[in-house]
Amino acid sequence: MRSAAEHLAQVLVVVPPPAFEVVPLAEALGAVCATDVHAAVALPPFDNSAMDGYAVRAADVAVATEGAPVGLAVTGESAAGHPWDGSVGPGQAVRIMTGAPVPVGADAVIPQERVAATDGTVLVDAPAPLGAYVRRRGEDAGEGDLVVPAGTLLGARHLAAAASSGVARVMVTRAPRVAYLVTGDELVAPGGSLGPGQIFESNAVYLEAALRALGAVPVALGAVGDSPGDVLAAVAAADADLVVTTGGASVGAHDPVKAGLAPAGVDFVEVAIQPGKPQGLGTVSGMPVICLPGNPVAVAVCVEVFVGPAVRAMRGVPEPAWVPMRALEGWRCPPGREQVMPVVTAAAGVRPATAGGSGSHLAARLAAADGLARVRADLDEVAAGDIVAVRRFTA
Repeated sequence: MRSAAEHLAQVLVVVPPPAFEVVPLAEALGAVCATDVHAAVALPPFDNSAMDGYAVRAADVAVATEGAPVGLAVTGESAAGHPWDGSVGPGQAVRIMTGAPVPVGADAVIPQERVAATDGTVLVDAPAPLGAYVRRRGEDAGEGDLVVPAGTLLGARHLAAAASSGVARVMVTRAPRVAYLVTGDELVAPGGSLGPGQIFESNAVYLEAALRALGAVPVALGAVGDSPGDVLAAVAAADADLVVTTGGASVGAHDPVKAGLAPAGVDFVEVAIQPGKPQGLGTVSGMPVICLPGNPVAVAVCVEVFVGPAVRAMRGVPEPAWVPMRALEGWRCPPGREQVMPVVTAAAGVRPATAGGSGSHLAARLAAADGLARVRADLDEVAAGDIVAVRRFTA
C-alpha cells in the first residue's frame, strides 16, 4: 500500500510544469506573476504637491511670523494635468493643487488653510520648511525598481502598483484547465426525482467550485454511466491539462473508470489514507489523469491532499502549511492508514466536525467542517490534548 506522501510525490511527477502567458492588467487578477515587475518610470514621475495650497520658495518665508506676515505675489496656477510653465522667482507664489507638478524655482508648498489670500497676493505668517508638502520624484519607486516580485498572487493592489509604474501587461502563470468526470448509473442531477437505488449527484458541483477556488479553469466532461468505453472516450477527448475522475476506481464488479482507463495507462493503487484508499494515477494519450473514489467526503479530502497540490504546482503557487493544533476531544483512527478528519477549528484547538468521524459518505455534514486534521498512520486513537496537523480548506 502506498503512503499518502508517496502518492502525492507521484502526482506531482505526472502533472505538467507551469505554462506562461502575457496578459493585460485587466485580465491578470488572481493570476500568479511569473516574472518580476519593474517600474517603467519613476514614481511619482515628477515633484508634485501633497496639498492644495501655494508653491513658494522656502527662503522667501523664512522670517514670516504671525505679527509680520510675508506677502507674495501669486503669478499663476499649477493643476493636475495642467502644470504652470513658468518659474517661481523671489517674492512670488503659484497656486497649486494636490498632485500638480511643483513649478521650477519653488521648493515648498504651504497649505491653503495656513495663508490669507487676497486678489493676486497671499500672506504667509509662518516659515515653510524646505521640501514641505512636496512629493519628490521617485520617492515611491525609481525607474527600474522592483514593484511586484515573481510568484505574487496578483490582487487589485498589485495591479494598481503595476499600472502606476507604467506597466500595462504582465507575464503570468496560465491557469490550468482541469477537466472532471463523474460516473455512476445511480446518479441523478440535483432537483430531479430519485428512483430506486439512486442518489443526487454532488461531486460535479463540488469539483466545479473547488477547481475554480484553486485557480484552475474547470472543464465539465459531464456524467458518464457505468461504461468503460464511454469513460475512456471522454477522458481521451478532454481539452485540458489534467483530468480528475470520481467513482468507479475500486475493486467492485462495476468499476468503469478502472476498467476503461487501466488498459490505457492509468495505474490503480491503494493509498494508506482514510477516506480515499482506492486511487488511480497515470496518463491517457499523454493527458495526466487522477482518479478519485466516488464518496463525496473522500472526494473533498483527496482534492485537498492530492488535486489541490497538483493545481498549485501547475500555477507555481506554494503549498499552504499544515499547522499543529490541539485536539479538544478524542476520536478513533483506522489502523495502518493516515486519517484525514474534517474538523471545526477554534482558537483553542479542533474537534471533529461530526459524530460520524471521517466517514466518506457523510456529505451533508461536511459543510459543518472548516478544515482538515491529519493523523499519522501509526496511531489508532487521538486523545484530547494531542497535537494534530491542521489546515483550513483551500477549496
